[in-house]
Amino acid sequence: MKILLTIVFTIAAIVIIGIAIIYSGIYNVAATDPPGKLESWFFSTVMDNSVEHHSDGIKAPPLSDAAMVDSGFQSFSRMCVGCHGAPGIKHREMRIKFNPSPPDLAEAVGDQSDAEIFWIIKNGIKMTAMPAYGGSGDDDHIWKIVSFVHLLPKMTPEQYQEYKDRLGQEERP
Repeated sequence: MKILLTIVFTIAAIVIIGIAIIYSGIYNVAATDPPGKLESWFFSTVMDNSVEHHSDGIKAPPLSDAAMVDSGFQSFSRMCVGCHGAPGIKHREMRIKFNPSPPDLAEAVGDQSDAEIFWIIKNGIKMTAMPAYGGSGDDDHIWKIVSFVHLLPKMTPEQYQEYKDRLGQEERP
């Protein structure tokens, strides 16, 4: 009985402290205040598990068609590179001001499946600057972006420049 009361009081204390923090306003939500290690771990773990769960069952089409990859590059360079950067393209000032900072996709997508990348592009990520691009219902367009994005981890700056030279696409800031 003593153990049960201890557990109940501990849970009650945690709830009261949590409510006090929420309503006191002492938690700093400013984007200039970087999250602590516990916050970063919590939110990245929630995001990773949520994306994995919600993308389960999504089947990627074949993504190696050159025309599909070219189209994906064009969309990526217009819609994504301004925040995420690209091989050989330094992160722009706007990206640095985001908190959390948008990941460098050449590093971030290595652990994600094509279905997970598709789900993120289509649905966005809450409380980040990642918008949902799936509102139009054009999944083919999103898969084209995925076909290019999944090449980024192995792409050199020279290879990225070749796409730019060949397809004549300029990134939007």
